[in-house]
Amino acid sequence: MSISVKPRRVRRWSRFTAVGLLALTAAALYAVWPRPADLTAFDPDSMARLETALWRDYYEQRHTALFRDLYAVWRDEYDFSPLDSVRLAFAATSAARTFQPTQSRAEAEAALPSLVTYFRILAGGSRVKFDAEDAARTELAWWQARREAVPPEQYGPIIARVATLIYGVDGNDIRRSGLVRAQAMAYRDRRAADITEADWAHINEQLRTAYGLLKRALSARSP
Repeated sequence: MSISVKPRRVRRWSRFTAVGLLALTAAALYAVWPRPADLTAFDPDSMARLETALWRDYYEQRHTALFRDLYAVWRDEYDFSPLDSVRLAFAATSAARTFQPTQSRAEAEAALPSLVTYFRILAGGSRVKFDAEDAARTELAWWQARREAVPPEQYGPIIARVATLIYGVDGNDIRRSGLVRAQAMAYRDRRAADITEADWAHINEQLRTAYGLLKRALSARSP
């Protein structure tokens, strides 16, 4: 009996190993299989909710949650592959963590390489070609302007410029969208340590308006 049991165990283990390898292979293919990502596919309400969560993650320095919510943005709203969603989340989190402790424009440049990587990956979901470094420097410009207490009327157009670069669209709705996002940021900054759940709800509504305007601008351009 002892002689016949061992081969059966070996065969059973071999089957389990084969099934496990197949499952791992399928998971790897699912993660890396190219997908038609689309930067215009987002839902404004979902994006407002996710961006509100991202802001909370950032200011409360919850970097794991920040990574998780960034992944959800790119996977759920823009249809990037799991692998590219991870890469985007990693690059964005890295840029934010690098920028957060800086105290000057020169120091803030340290976040630029991660932002360039981020926009290069992002370009895979855009319908237009854009310069990733130009987009990264423009993004960093409004990050820094906001930190320097520049009024939202001044850095809102810079936010709109980023959208124009990656979507190839300009116009009143794009500019208003950038301004409303900037106003939401300025509101959060005014509330600062005294911010409440009601304040976050107000910010969410502002972001819903901003993303609604952006979606309308993109829909108007679509054939």
